[in-house]
Amino acid sequence: MGKHYDAVIFDVLTGLIDSWTLWNAVAGDPDTGNRWRRHYLHLTYGIGDYQPYEDLVMQAARECDLGEEIGRQLIERWDELVAWPEATNVLSDLKTRVPLGVVTNCSERLGRMAVAKAGVEFDVIVIAERAGAYKPDPRPYKLALDELGAAPDKALFVAGSVFDVNGAGAMGMDVYWHNKAGLPRPGHTPALIAEHRSLEPLTRIVAGP
Repeated sequence: MGKHYDAVIFDVLTGLIDSWTLWNAVAGDPDTGNRWRRHYLHLTYGIGDYQPYEDLVMQAARECDLGEEIGRQLIERWDELVAWPEATNVLSDLKTRVPLGVVTNCSERLGRMAVAKAGVEFDVIVIAERAGAYKPDPRPYKLALDELGAAPDKALFVAGSVFDVNGAGAMGMDVYWHNKAGLPRPGHTPALIAEHRSLEPLTRIVAGP
């Protein structure tokens, strides 16, 4: 039957968008791309207050001995991002039932470009630059909840990473982990209601009006 929610909120750059392919293409191979991306994530998730996304991308490239030019290439090729194949259809279905929002770790300019790739209009768009902090800091999640007018226990967060599983869960939201890569589940995740390698089960988990 599914559960009624007042809002469904999505991570963008892993939850809805295949950003991995672009990072790997710019880096030259998947191993290098994954190493660079992991270091960028380490920087971002530990930094707290917002610092320019583009600077962190280039810092991660530099500290991985790839050179800042690789970081600039990623930013220049940002419009090559594509949504996961099922994303637009799932979002279009959910949009008939419940308000939708996104929370993404990015600059405002690049974040808006990525969100547009999802192919639907969201009711609320919260990007780290506007929130003043990167997830899993509570501020981006709280801003989205406030703007959607949803209490945490009445909202579902669709996470693309373990960091979001824990960050959104700490806010009191139910969490659906879109674990496209099949990563190991972290040990203590009481907020995690479902884990799948596709977004499609959301159409059954979220009840209609």
